[in-house]
Amino acid sequence: MMPQSETQLRLPSYGGQAVIEGVMMRGRKNLAMACRKPDGSIVTYQEDLPSLYQSKLMKIPFLRGVIGLWDALGLGTRMLTKAANYQTGEDEKLEGSSLFFTLLFSLSMAVVLFFILPAFVAGKLDQALNLGVWWGNVIEGILRLIILVVYLALVGRMAEIKRTFMYHGAEHKTINAYEARMELIPEEAAKMSTCHPRCGTSFLLTFLVISTFIFALLGPLSIVLRLASRVIMLPIIAGIAYEYIQWAAKNMDKSKFVKALMQPNLWLQKLSTREPSLDMLEVSINAFKLMLMKEEKPSQS
Repeated sequence: MMPQSETQLRLPSYGGQAVIEGVMMRGRKNLAMACRKPDGSIVTYQEDLPSLYQSKLMKIPFLRGVIGLWDALGLGTRMLTKAANYQTGEDEKLEGSSLFFTLLFSLSMAVVLFFILPAFVAGKLDQALNLGVWWGNVIEGILRLIILVVYLALVGRMAEIKRTFMYHGAEHKTINAYEARMELIPEEAAKMSTCHPRCGTSFLLTFLVISTFIFALLGPLSIVLRLASRVIMLPIIAGIAYEYIQWAAKNMDKSKFVKALMQPNLWLQKLSTREPSLDMLEVSINAFKLMLMKEEKPSQS
């Protein structure tokens, strides 16, 4: 997450994600999670982040987006499992090969739904109607966007997912309150927006839009090559999308043009966030304060 004014740009950039009945907050060196247990109490968890986050690799443009995204997916999946354990009382661990294959399966399903399926349908339409490279890719991009919007709208109607989207809103409100230098209490955080320019939903929309232009540059392809290219090019597109989001988040309050470019990203977040309750904001603030305390604690020599 990025600050939203010249003064706030001096603040560290923090982010996070919603989990089951809670929020995980991630800093530069630590992450913290808080969840509401079935008995109403709040349980917290904290751990140090891998050294990867402070390595020189994370300073290399484009590469840092790919590495960070993969590692963040791993952390997010582990925290989702831990949050689920708090609700059931079980202690299921997801690590090593099981974590790898879970991520691989999840990413494979996402690639099939958002890339392979639209590419296949658009490819068949191109063959039947002779649309040409540009229009074929435009239709493919539109299909991706439709699938994304429909997917978010449908899953958002499920009771458990709706609550997770409320915690997603709580995460954004908490970070927005911090960046606005407001007192971190539920009543103050409730006044903030549920949207943030560096949200994962914002990244996903940027990813889909950029992919449309890049795939168009590849020129005419057979169905097989068309489908293969959608998988092979994913890391490159992810790196570009990451750098764009970083740049746009830093400059959207300096430029009306950049702000206009980012507006669709913020609109889409209306589907992946909901207004949280005060008790949800209490959970999110607990996670943020624990992470912040660990971040600001002097390193032990």
